[in-house]
Amino acid sequence: MTKPLEPATAADPAYLQPRTMAPHQVHDLRGRLVRELRYPATAAVIFTGVPGAGKSTALRKLFGDYPDAIIPARSPAGAVLVDSQQSRKWWQRHLSAVPYPLLLPVVHLTHYLRIRAALTRTDGPVVIHDCGTRKWVRRLVTTWARSRGREVHEIMIDAPAELARAGQISRGRTVSTLSFQWHCMRWQHLVDRAGAGVKPDPAPNSVVILDRAAATALTKVSFTA
Repeated sequence: MTKPLEPATAADPAYLQPRTMAPHQVHDLRGRLVRELRYPATAAVIFTGVPGAGKSTALRKLFGDYPDAIIPARSPAGAVLVDSQQSRKWWQRHLSAVPYPLLLPVVHLTHYLRIRAALTRTDGPVVIHDCGTRKWVRRLVTTWARSRGREVHEIMIDAPAELARAGQISRGRTVSTLSFQWHCMRWQHLVDRAGAGVKPDPAPNSVVILDRAAATALTKVSFTA
């Protein structure tokens, strides 16, 4: 695990300096500013966090703003982006009269099928949106990725529960209180263990933990041979 550092401040000369990291283990970057994360050219990179943590916001900033996308989109750098919002918008376009809570199971299923297709049928890197709190989903994604020789890397966006709840409200999509509490409980267990250097099960090749400030400071995720 990376050695903990004191949080950077504007008075720190290194605060504005570009920093590039090629993650290879557990890196707790909360309180640190890294401008670029660099991964292998065929990596599967999973952005995780509780609902409302800021995953979709980070994905749009880093890989392109596709507000009307209803299928996985390819970024200018060639990464295939699989965001659950693409599946949600696809189903809402076709079944607009159905309340979203009733669509949720089929939205999840569509999202997972699209993840599998991207990992097994496309070349180049794949970037995935997932809460990361369901072990069976982590196992499926890891199996699909490694069956094609891909490394699996995780970026954990660690946001306080109250900020994540506010994020849900601001986007107009909230999960039930019980479901949110379950996500938060599982998330806290995972992020606490990751902060101590223990990867989630099944273990990805690397884990990067970001708080909101670190996620805001991150300006690029690149893929190199």
